[in-house]
Amino acid sequence: QVHMVESGGGLVQAGGSLRLSCAASGRTSSSYAMGWFRQAPGKEREFVAAISRSGGSTYYADSVKGRFTISRDNAKNTVYLQMNSLKPEDTAVYYCAAQLYSGSYYQQNRYGYWGQGTQVTVSS
Repeated sequence: QVHMVESGGGLVQAGGSLRLSCAASGRTSSSYAMGWFRQAPGKEREFVAAISRSGGSTYYADSVKGRFTISRDNAKNTVYLQMNSLKPEDTAVYYCAAQLYSGSYYQQNRYGYWGQGTQVTVSS
């Protein structure tokens, strides 16, 4: 069992930056590829970014490519999401999760051990 705790969300102006953290406890998170997802009000949860177990491969949604960077520190059992050039449309609750099943990094049903989420609000 792995327990994820996200942090680092908050209120920021458009163009600003935030860094989200996802700390894992229990079984080491380095056993899993990890992903970040987000859910805006009234919308379905969507894929944001993913990183392989070693950190050598990363994947991004087109909407955040070039602005967001996912990374991980396996020694600290922590995954990060650096978000730059934030836009109002990035406003959402951001979740991290571990990929439990093989398949596309983009598919939510491949993930488990979801955290409780952290709110990111970008004002215009």
